[in-house]
Amino acid sequence: MRIYRYPTKNTWPELVQRPVLEQKEISALIEGIFDEVKTNGDKALIEFNLKFDQAKTDTVTVTETEIKNAENLISEDLKQAIQEAKENISKFHTSQKPEIQKIETTKGVVCWRENRAVEKVGIYIPGGTAPLFSTVLMLAVPANLAGCQEIILCTPPDKEGNINPAILYAAKICGVTKIFKTGGAQAIAAMTLGTESVPKVYKIFGPGNQFVVAAKEYAQRYGVAIDMPAGPSEVLVIADELSIPEFCAADLLSQAEHGGDSQVIFLTTDLKVFNETISAIGLQVKDLPRNELANKSLENSSFILMDSIEEAVEFSNLYAPEHLILAVDNFDKYIPMVQNAGSVFLGNYSCESAGDYASGTNHTLPTNAYARNYSGVSLDSFVKKITFQYLSKEGLQNLGKTIEIMAEAEGLLAHKNAVSIRLKLQP
Repeated sequence: MRIYRYPTKNTWPELVQRPVLEQKEISALIEGIFDEVKTNGDKALIEFNLKFDQAKTDTVTVTETEIKNAENLISEDLKQAIQEAKENISKFHTSQKPEIQKIETTKGVVCWRENRAVEKVGIYIPGGTAPLFSTVLMLAVPANLAGCQEIILCTPPDKEGNINPAILYAAKICGVTKIFKTGGAQAIAAMTLGTESVPKVYKIFGPGNQFVVAAKEYAQRYGVAIDMPAGPSEVLVIADELSIPEFCAADLLSQAEHGGDSQVIFLTTDLKVFNETISAIGLQVKDLPRNELANKSLENSSFILMDSIEEAVEFSNLYAPEHLILAVDNFDKYIPMVQNAGSVFLGNYSCESAGDYASGTNHTLPTNAYARNYSGVSLDSFVKKITFQYLSKEGLQNLGKTIEIMAEAEGLLAHKNAVSIRLKLQP
């Protein structure tokens, strides 16, 4: 880990830089995968399952029997936990439904805006070392609430050709309409282009490795939208003298275990908390099954002593973390200062894991400093907003002259005439 003591502000731009990951030349590979899926459809997906996931599959479609059997393969405790998380996520996202407000901008001129669901959405769920069934909840619940007609889920099969049962169970209770056994860039290609089995969608959501990220970016060339730019997981913790070092260490490790390219940042104004948190990390990481990944992440992470909490928040705004934990006393004082963060956790007991699983907020968040200009996934991510306007005869009379003057000044006389003809020929 990298340790800094009271760095001057002119060094901050260097300190907030994310690790530069090895960039493989994958553009040609992604293009080739898309071409193969476009040409050979399901056959290509089945071949890619064997090539990339060592999975022999006769079909890419998950059957109703497989979905039904999954319910018997997970514990009642896990089913209950998934149900409780779903309820909290539903409550929070339901609150985001707006009321229609009609505004009379000029007498006789009424404008308003209404939501319409994105009709067909695709959800990508990684398999690998951590099958993220929690992400099924985070994406399928708001998609369902928004009214999306088709919710397509793609996830890679294991070597026996099966899907993790928790993923299937979560998909079933959240209203996913179809599930397919395909992962990686080929899954993104399938949802972008469509195959004999996999429907083409209008917007794709979900995390993934660098090949999935590149494929989502490539999908935009075909007019398919994506949720947001993606990158490795990250957390920034701000602590004061009343913070609990063991808690801080646990939060930092909860992100570090995602992978070696994850980044954790620890800022504190107290030397004792600083040293004790570093010591606690050393003790806790030994007991983690994924400690090799966590240790690799810690090598590229920073632990920084700051002069004040205000300065620490200023640094955090520059870094723009995916997750920000304000493990400080009187955190309400600092909330207005937070400008750039995906999701914020307040106080000693608001662990980042709560947001990842069950508090209700969404865990699909902007990383790699995109919190400066992107929001996390919400109900809004699954809808389009359409504006409406109604002009009465009186409304056009009141506003017509303004429109005519502006249209003529821009040299668009047909625009002007659309008003003038109504004013002249009105009954």
